[in-house]
Amino acid sequence: MSRKIEKIGVFTSGGDSPGMNAAIRAVVRSSAFWERECMGIYRGYDGMITGDIVPLNARSVNNIINRGGTFLKSARCPEFRTAEGRKKAYKQLQVAGINALVVIGGDGSLTGADIFHGEYGIPFIGIPGTIDNDIFGTRTTLGFDTALNTVVEAIDKIRDTASSHHRLFFVEVMGRDVGHIALNAGVGAGAEEILIPEEDLGLDRLLQSLERSRRRGKSSSIVVVAEGDRTTGKNVYELKDYVEKNLPEYDVRVSVLGHMQRGGAPSCFDRVLASRMGVKAVEALIDGKSNLMVGIHDKEMILTPVKEAIKGQTKIDKELIRVSDIMTL
Repeated sequence: MSRKIEKIGVFTSGGDSPGMNAAIRAVVRSSAFWERECMGIYRGYDGMITGDIVPLNARSVNNIINRGGTFLKSARCPEFRTAEGRKKAYKQLQVAGINALVVIGGDGSLTGADIFHGEYGIPFIGIPGTIDNDIFGTRTTLGFDTALNTVVEAIDKIRDTASSHHRLFFVEVMGRDVGHIALNAGVGAGAEEILIPEEDLGLDRLLQSLERSRRRGKSSSIVVVAEGDRTTGKNVYELKDYVEKNLPEYDVRVSVLGHMQRGGAPSCFDRVLASRMGVKAVEALIDGKSNLMVGIHDKEMILTPVKEAIKGQTKIDKELIRVSDIMTL
């Protein structure tokens, strides 16, 4: 029989993503609604080890739903990967009286929570907070929609200068292992080509596409590149050099959007998603559930075993690739 959940700890871990504050707010206020205490753990697993834990109530999370980043901060924590580090974390949770956790983060954060549960039995529910949209068990991760809007807005501005100077821009976006941001933002921003890890476009086809665009009268072009794409085998700057060498008529520039994709106020979609995920996480814990991740599928909130969420592979939208190919004419 599972023990009663009386005090829930909430923390953010790994890379930040827009909507994390909204998710914290939802966890805190859901806990209050169900008459449970809630404790905020600063800096993720690092704060858990050092005991940087504070009580939170409904007023503690006023006016944060619209803020980017995470007011609880986030950090990488190599020490938590050790048995001794996790033992320290458990002792600090005991001191604070925390007997359940909501972890907001990516696959590494969820993996840590799963290992921790296996050793000490503290129940937890995960909320997938990552802009890459690379976690199985949810149609979209928290922060993905905001990141897309940020990228599209940036590309729109880059296109203005590309058109003014008849330039070709390679715009690198986040996506080390998956191309969800590049593909969706590329279609949304009307990119001439999109390079993603899942699809090997090949240098020959890229050159042919750019040459075809030039012959059809396009005076400027945008190519969106996921950081994990390896068309040239290395990086986007070598791709630039290759195109300049083989298509000298192009004036080529590179724009790496980098961490700006993680920042900014969350979109309405991400605020609503975060609120729904936070409520679902708290109610799942109260119902005696654990080792699950909250997700969304067909507008419904679902729960997926964390091991499946970690090991499962997200799939690129083949229909969107087909649409992209048609739009490059």
